[in-house]
Amino acid sequence: MEILDRIPMNIAVLAALTLGLAPFFPEPHLWEKLKMLVAGTLVRPLDIFDLMLHAAPWAVLIAKLIRMALLRG
Repeated sequence: MEILDRIPMNIAVLAALTLGLAPFFPEPHLWEKLKMLVAGTLVRPLDIFDLMLHAAPWAVLIAKLIRMALLRG
């Protein structure tokens, strides 16, 4: 958990908004992969890796926010 505490919040937000959503056009890549997951078409290993890659910054940001909330409350 110490590594999560050392990540500055502004870097976590910036990573989620840029790496997590890139490329932005025609639609964010993470959104495209999540739609594929719901539709059941996310079957290729490359697509699964791509989903994990674009979701990782969001997972870090969410984990950091939860950790901050637990430490304060």
